[in-house]
Amino acid sequence: MDLEVDIVLEGESGAADPYAEDGEEPATGDEVDEDVVDDQPIAASIVLAEGARYRATGKRKTAVARVILKPGTGAYTINGKSLEEFFPRDTLQRNIRQPLEAVGFETRMDVVARMHGGGVSSQAGALRHGISRALLEADPNLRGELKRRGFLTRDARVKERKKAGLKKARKRPQFSKR
Repeated sequence: MDLEVDIVLEGESGAADPYAEDGEEPATGDEVDEDVVDDQPIAASIVLAEGARYRATGKRKTAVARVILKPGTGAYTINGKSLEEFFPRDTLQRNIRQPLEAVGFETRMDVVARMHGGGVSSQAGALRHGISRALLEADPNLRGELKRRGFLTRDARVKERKKAGLKKARKRPQFSKR
């Protein structure tokens, strides 16, 4: 039996890495990758005047979100409903909150949005895009960081149109040789 044991139990970390290169130090979980600094908020210099309103439009598939950012406590109002009522799934709520959390303004700005078209997921994407663009209206210096994190990119993927002679966009009728 010339097999090596490569299973390491959770508590045991004293074993050397059998796949490490010669002279390579074993990896520890304390190191921070320079590219992965998305958890830290961006330094924003937005001046929140009492009557400040920042408007933008976000789109995804056929969903359109007209967003207004204003100083407040971090409340979300979408078509007159709260964020939890309009988007019950936690993943969609997290997706929507990302731009404001990245800037560090999640408790200092209210979001009011009018939403129409599309499905639940595409509406969440449109709202995220609209919030990001409204933040850009508030502080143009955020553009580089918001763009690097992918918040300003409009997701252009839409349903492909049906073509003549086909059943759907690409599905062909069954072919019979004889």
